[in-house]
Amino acid sequence: MRVPLNSVNSVASTLNLVMRVLLNSVNSVASTLNLLGSGDANGHINEGFVPDGEAKGGKQPSKEANASSSYKLDVEIGEERATWGNPVEFLMSCISMSVGLGNIWRFPFTAYENGGGAFLIPYLVVLYFIGKPLYFLEMAMGQFSSYGSVKIWEVAPIVKGIGYGQAFATWCVVTYYTSLMALVSFYFIASFQDPLPWAYCDPAWADEKCADSSMNLTNSSMFGKSESPTDQYFRRNVLQQIENIDDGIGAPEWRLTLCLFFSWIVIFLILAKGVSSSGKAAYFTALFPYFVLITLLVRGVTLPGAYEGIMFYITPQWDKILEAKVWYAAVTQCFFSLSVSFGPIVMFSSYNNFKQPIYRDSLIISFMDTGTSLLAGVTIFAILGHLAHELDVDITKVVKGGTGLAFISYPEAIAKMAFVPQLFAVLFFLMLFTLGVGSASSLTGCVITVINDDFPQWKRWKITAVVAVIGFCCGLVYVTPGGQYILDLVDYFGGGFIIFIMAILETFAISWIYGYKNLIRDIHFMIGTKLSFYWVVEWGFFIPVTLLAIFVYSLFKYEPLKIGDSYMPTSATTAGWILTLIAVSQIPIWAFIAVRKQTGKTIFEKIRNACKPTKEWGPKNPNTHQEWLKYCKENETEVSNKSWKFYKRWTQKPYVINE
Repeated sequence: MRVPLNSVNSVASTLNLVMRVLLNSVNSVASTLNLLGSGDANGHINEGFVPDGEAKGGKQPSKEANASSSYKLDVEIGEERATWGNPVEFLMSCISMSVGLGNIWRFPFTAYENGGGAFLIPYLVVLYFIGKPLYFLEMAMGQFSSYGSVKIWEVAPIVKGIGYGQAFATWCVVTYYTSLMALVSFYFIASFQDPLPWAYCDPAWADEKCADSSMNLTNSSMFGKSESPTDQYFRRNVLQQIENIDDGIGAPEWRLTLCLFFSWIVIFLILAKGVSSSGKAAYFTALFPYFVLITLLVRGVTLPGAYEGIMFYITPQWDKILEAKVWYAAVTQCFFSLSVSFGPIVMFSSYNNFKQPIYRDSLIISFMDTGTSLLAGVTIFAILGHLAHELDVDITKVVKGGTGLAFISYPEAIAKMAFVPQLFAVLFFLMLFTLGVGSASSLTGCVITVINDDFPQWKRWKITAVVAVIGFCCGLVYVTPGGQYILDLVDYFGGGFIIFIMAILETFAISWIYGYKNLIRDIHFMIGTKLSFYWVVEWGFFIPVTLLAIFVYSLFKYEPLKIGDSYMPTSATTAGWILTLIAVSQIPIWAFIAVRKQTGKTIFEKIRNACKPTKEWGPKNPNTHQEWLKYCKENETEVSNKSWKFYKRWTQKPYVINE
């Protein structure tokens, strides 16, 4: 029977006790971190801290510019902008954003598919030379200007379309990300049943192919053709998936619709009051998943077959390191995991105090993200190794990618646990939902900030409510019988192609239109650190060239998306390309608008003026803004090399702003 029994009450009681202990632990950790959060990387208290031993070149910012400011309100020119309650909230929010669903079900399978342990080499190389520098760049730009991902392009109005393109891509991801949260919510509720509903073939949704591990099909006509109850439960009961979308995608499934509505309610409650509410929620969304991961890891490594599963995951396949697709997979995983070029990093750092030590923060977050991916991989494959042991099959038979790993392979492994499988199911799906909330609220908050920056007179909670309603309506597409196919389509075109293009343009615009020398100077003024030539090479050359090469490679390797063995309908693929076109078209549209607004006798003079920062660019605090203008003039340098005439002409005097 599917009716909850008495053991479910014990599961709920145990979970309640665990949650109480966890929340008390989180409060204790938060209090400790608050005490440590005001210190620098060496433990010193930050009071306008500027490192001793000034690097060569440039003058040290004045004492007035380094004056300490509280973490309450940083006054903008003509308006106020809320900031984090304390710097640890910023750190927790970034960790919550970066550590998401992709770390649990995307990284382990990607690593397994691309060389196992050998995949760590290209991944760590990409993380160090592309991921971390981009993360630091976006943090620096957001904190320096106190603007969101669109308004930040006051630095070069001609490329303001990059911000709108990123916001569009972010919205595409948000709409389907919340539908995944809806699936997780459904499974979380179902996890309280005894036995677990996916552990057996229920006639209400199973067909003749359904067979659990207790059935002997050796002499049956279904031998080799059977499907597990976990697989059928996901496809036939939860998704009610159709074979293709040639005749449409169907109507939204009512149970998933309610779960989707619940997910958006949670996001609204977190974001309604801005950083004052989302910052507090970040303590839980950032720390709780680690508690569950470690709990599942401890349980997983004690199960029979766990060692074989872990070794299967980490055993390197060295021959794959030289394959281009492995490096492409490393870059896409890094982008997907860290959320660079989506906008939330800029948004979060825009609420920082002007002197927040973001270089330290970028190091912590990027390596926490990588560590979580590795931890998740070991945990997942330990459980999958046990599943392969129980079924007496090769582990390759139980490993599935993407949503299949989260909703088929792992639930099947949990169902075969002898000791209270409901408890581990509840913990696992609660962890997934927490991870989803952290990332989805960050991405949604980015869109809200874009609107709020353009229309500061509007109440934030009203903007949040409207965004949530629209997001819910868009998300209904993904909870239809054909919704998973649309999800794959939007993920590929709306979240993949677009972000690569925007990342290339972003680094090029900041390094060559605004000028990497000006960027390094601004960072020096802001946090007192003179960056080395390494950052010039990274931002000005290596990152844009490498990303461009990878993007071209992906175009050459492009194949239309498939549904099983057949290609998606032409209309669906066309819709995907339209998504990409909408985002990319923002570049020329907003460039045209920016040029039209400029004064000048010739079109070339207007274009050049559109490449200069506006009067709104710079620190938002009026006193700090004046100090920055003064600092720019004092540190003006001539570019003597004739080969740099282009650079000198366009970016030598960024402090001469457009009036």
